[in-house]
Amino acid sequence: MQVFLSLHKMFISMHLTPINRLKAVLAERQRTSKWLASQLNKSETTVSRWCRNEVQPPIDMMVKIAELLNIDIKELLNSTK
Repeated sequence: MQVFLSLHKMFISMHLTPINRLKAVLAERQRTSKWLASQLNKSETTVSRWCRNEVQPPIDMMVKIAELLNIDIKELLNSTK
């Protein structure tokens, strides 16, 4: 059963459009997810999951991330168009 759930989660994540651009923006700003985790006092695992679009950070955290990176919050989101 656990294997089925893991495969199902992987299948779903492969077919969803990424919501955030966090991984790309960090690369553009020459920052790492480890740096971001440290700045936000979050675990590296949590930030890594955000970067892989497995889960999304809460909106208040997105605001903090935008402030840390000195960007508009819209730069962290993929366009819906």
